[in-house]
Amino acid sequence: QVQLMESGGGSVQAGGSLRITCEASGYSYSRYCLGWFRQLPGKEREGVAVIDEGNRAVYQESLKVRLTISVAKDNGKNRLYLQMNNLKPEDTAEYYCAVGQRELGYYCGLSPANVGHWGQGTQVTVSS
Repeated sequence: QVQLMESGGGSVQAGGSLRITCEASGYSYSRYCLGWFRQLPGKEREGVAVIDEGNRAVYQESLKVRLTISVAKDNGKNRLYLQMNNLKPEDTAEYYCAVGQRELGYYCGLSPANVGHWGQGTQVTVSS
């Protein structure tokens, strides 16, 4: 059973930093895309950053300079991180961890349509 458990969300002032974490387990893909998506109030869910089993990462271009995605592997589990710096009020959103199978010959993308499993989300609120 796939389990994705986010933590580390909270409230921060603009200009601050936050690191959110996802404990990911239970999936058996040899090729996978593991990443972060977010849903701003009243908006569609969007891809933020995704990383594959070879540590190749893709970022939403407009956010790239302020984000770092990374993964630590430990006994069959992955711990996924998203370091967010210089946070802005427009970053206020529910952040979701997600995983899906990476198709052979393809790189990971940022489309929510490719996600196989979702976490329950962690709220990040940035105040001005």
